[in-house]
Amino acid sequence: MKHSRHHESAAMRYVMWAWTTVALILLYLPMVPPPIFSLGDKGVAYALTHPSLAAYGEIWGQPVLLQAIWNSLGVALAVGLVTPTLAVLAAMGVRELHIPRVVLLLTLLPLFIPGVSMGLATAFLFQRMGLEPSLLSICIVNVLWALPFAFLIVLTVMSTFDTVQLEAAWMLGSNPWRAFWDVEFPSIRPGIVGASTFSMILSFNETARTSLVQGANNTVQTYIWSSYKQVGLSPTLYALMTLLIIVTLALVVGFWSASGAQARSRARASSRDG
Repeated sequence: MKHSRHHESAAMRYVMWAWTTVALILLYLPMVPPPIFSLGDKGVAYALTHPSLAAYGEIWGQPVLLQAIWNSLGVALAVGLVTPTLAVLAAMGVRELHIPRVVLLLTLLPLFIPGVSMGLATAFLFQRMGLEPSLLSICIVNVLWALPFAFLIVLTVMSTFDTVQLEAAWMLGSNPWRAFWDVEFPSIRPGIVGASTFSMILSFNETARTSLVQGANNTVQTYIWSSYKQVGLSPTLYALMTLLIIVTLALVVGFWSASGAQARSRARASSRDG
């Protein structure tokens, strides 16, 4: 009986590993063609045997594309600063106000609205307000898009914080702002950094909402989409997509490494205190 159960358990593990492998292949396989075809447009074999980095050099010779890159970087930085701040305020609203479900619903509702519908509604609102298409309008729609995700990250990390520490700080004479900054913020900082990183990634890769409010201000993603619609894929676009993949992975790995280093530092500090 035990031998049979052991075989069933082993078979189940093999099945789970097989499904996991298939899922990972389907998830990451689309990232393989861009790096290959960025090395040449005469087929996979030619690109691998006669690789060329000319397409990467052509990126820096296109003023429209360079401006789109700078626009994307500026918008991503603004979104990475503004969104976590709003997410912290929303998470504090869930904790402090007597209507946590209402705050939670209103903050997460944009996740369930199609991107095109949200973009059109926002563009119409901007038009009625007299706000012309600009980098500001792009920043606003990107913040609205990233906020629910950042909110979930911050809310999760804040749920692990013991508010008794805040009460102790208040009893010692700290005002609410000082207590938050000195006591709570150091504990939830990894979550805030994570929310900022994720917000920047979402902003840098957003297309549908941005295209409806950007006017003449291209971002990298809208440039890729418009170029694809006009002339199709090219080695330059493949090279650009490859760089975007590298930047995104670098941000994720950087955040992961920083979080791990901070966790190890806290563990060493706790062991010393113990």
